[in-house]
This record gives sequence, structure tokens and C-alpha cells, in this order.
Amino acid sequence: MTAPLLQIDALRVSFPGPTGRVPAVDGVTFDVRAGEVVGLVGESGCGKSVTALSILDLVGEPGRIETGSRILFEGTDLRTIDARAMRALRGRRIAMVFQEPATALNPVMTVGDQVAEVAVIHERVSWRAARARAVAMLERVGIPAAAERARQYPHELSGGMKQRVMIAMALLLSPALLIADEPTTALDVTIQAQILELLREQAAATGMSVLLITHDLGVVAELCQRVVVMYAGQVVETADVATLYTDARHPYTRGLLGAMPRLGDTRERLAVIPGTVPSPAEWPVGCRFHDRCIMGAVINLINKRLIDFEQINREATQIAEG
Repeated sequence: MTAPLLQIDALRVSFPGPTGRVPAVDGVTFDVRAGEVVGLVGESGCGKSVTALSILDLVGEPGRIETGSRILFEGTDLRTIDARAMRALRGRRIAMVFQEPATALNPVMTVGDQVAEVAVIHERVSWRAARARAVAMLERVGIPAAAERARQYPHELSGGMKQRVMIAMALLLSPALLIADEPTTALDVTIQAQILELLREQAAATGMSVLLITHDLGVVAELCQRVVVMYAGQVVETADVATLYTDARHPYTRGLLGAMPRLGDTRERLAVIPGTVPSPAEWPVGCRFHDRCIMGAVINLINKRLIDFEQINREATQIAEG
């Protein structure tokens, strides 16, 4: 078997905390093979976006990727290359659709020029040719009157259109790996379906791999081949889609699947996972999900009952020996 396109090994990313540096991402390991679509799922605060930003060395201060972390792309450890080589990689071989298009787009450049700039920088083509490619790509991602929209600025577009501009920018040069951080969140269901189909077509036509970060397990089922489940800065389960949806092993994964609405579901209320993801400064000891886990609660109750029984037994023995 050939080596995976992307290998993340023992990734640790820390930020300053009240008592020193705390790991927001703590020992994350997974891979993405060539032509594969991998879903990265978990609640907000689990470390998904920080993991994605680490791949392109975009974790800014005061965040820090710790020594011992390895991020291999096409066999090269990205932790060892210089800033110039990383800039050449971003947008060309690895592209990213950011979670917040309103802040990721330049407010003083037209959206057409922002898409075209990718081709101008990486392929040294003329602005005229690059703008024509940009308009064509804007049309592909579902923006109506693309030539007119290309002359507008980000503030003149809706949130959904800004997101589609980001997707057009990322796909323009047919990257080997696309990191898509919630790429369809701001889109209505019709456009969402179009974008998912576009990603599927692009992956099939060019062999592009996709790391899809999302909360939508329906999107994962439709688009992904494998799923990586993160909780509290760690990977808790990895499986192919069919196995995950039919035979999930970790209680957290089962909780996520149980909270999904289903067509024809007659339940009055959706299942919920009690509590929230803890702060990185307060990761629980042992399994980090145990304090929210139904099975953990049952075990804690059993342990408490056993302790109560032992205490009663000791007191009864003392009375008998009294």
C-alpha cells in the first residue's frame, strides 16, 4: 500500500492557561489517503479547527505546536519546512475553506480578484486570464451572475455567497488536499447539495482528498468514506462510515448518532448528551468523556452503592464485636 497523502502523528497544540500551558489538541493521530474524503466530527471545543489550522501552520500566538508533533504531507514533515516553502504549499497543494468567510475575505479587494490572486501567485498567469478562471469557478459553485458578482466587495454579498467565494478560491487550482471547515454551514439546503456534489465531482475527477470538518452527520454519511471522531482534544474513534453508523463503539460516538433527527422518527424529544465539553485546563483524568457518559454514571452509582455497603458492613462488624 502507498503511504497516506496526509499523516498526523501525536499532534499536540497548547495555549496559555491559568497554571501554565494547556493542550487544546492532545496527541491526535490520523491519516487521509489519496482521493479519500475523511470526516472530522465532534462538538465545538473538541479541537477540530485547531487541528486543521495546524496542518498549514496557521496556529497563531499564543498557540504553539509542541515538539514531537509530526504532520507529513506527501512524505514531507511540514514541521521541518521553512516559511517560504509553506507559503508555496498553501492554496496550491493544500487549500482550506475557513469557517468564517466574513473574516477570511479581504474587505478592500473585489471577490473576483481574491479568487484570481491564487492563480496569479502560484501559476504566474496574467490577471486577465486569472479573472476569467475566477468567474468560471464562481459559476461552478453556484453564484448567479458571476461576472457581475466578481466585481463586488465582500460586504456586498450575503453570508452564503461569501462562503461560496471561499470554496471557489480553494478549488481554483485543484489542490491535492482540501481542508473544509464547516463549508456548508451558511448555505441553504439547495446550495448545500450543489456544493457537496461539486466536492464529490472534484475529488473523483482530480483525485483530490478532502478533510471535512462538520457537525452534520448527514453530510458525513453522504460524502465521506471514513470518520474521525474527536472529543476533548483527542481522537476517540476512527472507522469507515458504514461501520460507524451501524456499530459505533465509543459512548460519545453513540451519543452523537443518537442525537441525530431521522425521517419518520416518532420520538417526542431528541436524545441529548448531558453537560458540555470541559475546558482544556480542566480535562478529566482517565477517559475524558466519563463524567458525561451514561455508562460512566451507572458505574459511578454502582461504585457508590458498593462503598455504602462496605461502610454498613464495617459498622455492623464493629457493633457485633462491640
